[in-house]
Amino acid sequence: MNGRKMKKVKSLLFSTCMLLLSLTGCAGSQQHETVRQICTPDTNKAEAMQIAEDVLGKMNFTIDKADAELGIIRSKPLQGAQFFEFWRKDTIGAYNRAEANLHSIRKIVELDIKQQDQQSCIGCVVEVQRLSIPERRVTGWRAYEMFSESDSSTQRLQLDPKQKMAMAWVNLGQDDKLRTVILKRIEKRLKGK
Repeated sequence: MNGRKMKKVKSLLFSTCMLLLSLTGCAGSQQHETVRQICTPDTNKAEAMQIAEDVLGKMNFTIDKADAELGIIRSKPLQGAQFFEFWRKDTIGAYNRAEANLHSIRKIVELDIKQQDQQSCIGCVVEVQRLSIPERRVTGWRAYEMFSESDSSTQRLQLDPKQKMAMAWVNLGQDDKLRTVILKRIEKRLKGK
């Protein structure tokens, strides 16, 4: 390689590294505060329920169940936001956004609202799930046939009946970052009422 090409390769490598560092935001060295529950004084359960439903709605979650007597709000599954959906606020952090681009990810939010003396306490759980599609038996050297019947120019997701039966949402655990964002938004709204 001549000197000019080597400089271009080094420049491209440096630019790629800088881009990756900016996307991660040096996340490894920072400690993020996580919130598991919030309590706000002078708030009743009905106010907390209404504001919590509104916050989830503004974050694109659709309410599946809201029981004022039990103090439970549960959302329907929401597909994770991808890189080009910059306006969505349901995927927090570069790692989670990258994962939502590589896999079919969905999230379900459940809020538990309790009245304690003159305050409301709200707990939150955010379940994260990934779609698992079993591979087909590959009969040739064409990797694009691993999940569906496709050809080299057009990729289609056409599952056979055995794949459809074995397809499932796999639980990946909880999303602490999204839980913290949801609870802080609810707390801000409750304090500003």
